[in-house]
This record gives sequence, C-alpha cells and structure tokens, in this order.
Amino acid sequence: MTNNVLKKQFAEKDIQRIRNLVKGNSKERITHGVGYTKATEDHIEGDTWEESGRTWTIKNGIKQNVTKLDGFKKVSVPMFCPSCKHVMDKQLDSFYYKSYGSCLNCRTEFETKHKIAGTWDDYVKDTYNKEIDLVIQEYKAFYKEKLEESNIGTVTESGEVETWIGSIDKQRAEDSLSEVIDYLENLKKK
Repeated sequence: MTNNVLKKQFAEKDIQRIRNLVKGNSKERITHGVGYTKATEDHIEGDTWEESGRTWTIKNGIKQNVTKLDGFKKVSVPMFCPSCKHVMDKQLDSFYYKSYGSCLNCRTEFETKHKIAGTWDDYVKDTYNKEIDLVIQEYKAFYKEKLEESNIGTVTESGEVETWIGSIDKQRAEDSLSEVIDYLENLKKK
C-alpha cells in the first residue's frame, strides 16, 4: 500500500461530469454534438404518409400506424360505449354496437325518446328510404361499370384467350335500368 498513485488520467469531460453530478446538475451537457437532424414534416388530421417503410395517419390527434387489421378495428367492439361511457358487458351490446354504434341501453333510450315524441314512424320510414336510395345508387354504379366493360377478350383458367363477338344493347340496358329504379322507388314508404 505504499504506492497509492492513480495510474490512469481522467479526461476533462469525465471530471466535468463528476462535478455536475456532485452539484446536482445531472442533466447538464458536457459535450456539444454536431450532426444531421432530419427535417420534420407537419401533418394534420387525416393525412396519410409513408415513413421508414410504414404507412402512418393521424386520427383523433394521434399518430397511428396503418395496418392490414384496420378493417378489423372498425368491426371489433370497444370496452366502453362511445355514447354513455359505460362498460359494454351485456350479451347483446356487441350486436347493437356493430349495428348502431352504441350499447343496448343507449339504443333503447334512443328508440324510447322517438316513440314518446311520436317521431318513431318517421324515423323508421326515413331509414328504410335511405337504404333504398343506397341500393339505387349502388345499382347505377354497377350499371355504369358494366357498360364501360370491354369485350375484347377474357383469359380462361387454362390460359386461353377467348374473344366475344357482339356488344351490349345500350338502349335495352337503359330501359332495364329505368324499370329497376322505378320498381325500387315504388318500394319506398310514403
């Protein structure tokens, strides 16, 4: 023990770090770094962008990763009802959430309020008519898509190309479209 000589020299940054720790300034920097900082992009609600091989979006102010399971997120039932914030633990809550977006109790209150106010029949009629309007809209889109479809040829499962002769009779198709739309319009409740 005669030789108590420190064999290693401390660097100035190590000494400064120890001084900062003793003084209680543990977060103070002792070196200054120089480097590249990636420019940040400002994104707003609903933006979708790709970063580091992943697709991102902002929903409700939160940055979220867009995945293949996003469709499942819409179908899955949350733990709490979005309307009343109560736990959705009843047997029928999941079915009511998937259909109406709320729990059984919220839907029951909604229907009861409409029935007491005497607007229930109007609500049912409006809902039914909106569904028919949606069917008409989808049928028109289907009709337009089929008219724009070409008949140049199709490839069979065996890889053979079949060419079809003839085309769609547009007048007959338009007559059929108007008949279907008239039929659907007559189904609406007045």
